[in-house]
Parts: sequence; structure tokens; C-alpha cells
Amino acid sequence: MFEGGGYGESGVYYVGKLNKYIYNCIIHDAITDDVIITDERILHIKERHPGDYERFIEFLPVIIDDPDYIVSAGKPNTAVLLKEIEENGEKFKVILRLRVETDPDNYKNSVLSFWHIGEITWRKNLNDKKILYKRIN
Repeated sequence: MFEGGGYGESGVYYVGKLNKYIYNCIIHDAITDDVIITDERILHIKERHPGDYERFIEFLPVIIDDPDYIVSAGKPNTAVLLKEIEENGEKFKVILRLRVETDPDNYKNSVLSFWHIGEITWRKNLNDKKILYKRIN
């Protein structure tokens, strides 16, 4: 399903790489920089956020590689990424689970959810959540 190509396992797709330096605000012992998405998570996104996967999936690698903000998710080893794509002014929210040393060997950094958000939700995330990382322009 994901246009980025397969990862070698059925139903698991390689999305891109994360910058371990940026994600140190979440965990200090990131095992890998590879990020994947599964068929199950793709189905979740399509069901919960109709049309967003098909319209915006091309932006997912950029969001992961260069988020504008990382805010607290309230869950261990999990990041909430916020990104505005400057060319078209669209804003996005991604939930990313990071693999740590105590995870089983087959775990990867994984996209849990992804969707397009509006200005009100963008501001609410920045005002109501603890900002862990902010991109410097």
C-alpha cells in the first residue's frame, strides 16, 4: 500500500529515516533510525481519517525527517510530530512509536497514526502539550 516500497516483511512498509539527534527529546537509546508503517496502521488511518492517507501520504517521510515540533504524547517512547508543509500550508499530526533497547528484536520505529489537522487543532496541540522540540528556521 505505502508508495515508499516494501521492507521485506509482508504488510510492513519502509517510510524513511529519523534524525536520532532530533528524537533525543523522546529517547536517548534509539536502536534504529528506520521508520515503518504496517497494513494494520494504514487501515486505521483510512478508517479514522478518511481521505488523508491517499491525499497526503507523500508528506510522511518529510514530516518524520524534519518535524516542526515534537510534543509530549503522554505515553512512553512515543512522539507527537507536528509539521506544516510550507508549499501548500497544510498541517499534519503524526504519532510515532520509537523502538528502544527493551523492545523485542522485531520492533521498529513505527507510525501509529497520521492525519491532516486544521489551525485550531494545531494551536491547541502547541498550547496544551509540552513542547519537547522546536525546529529552528
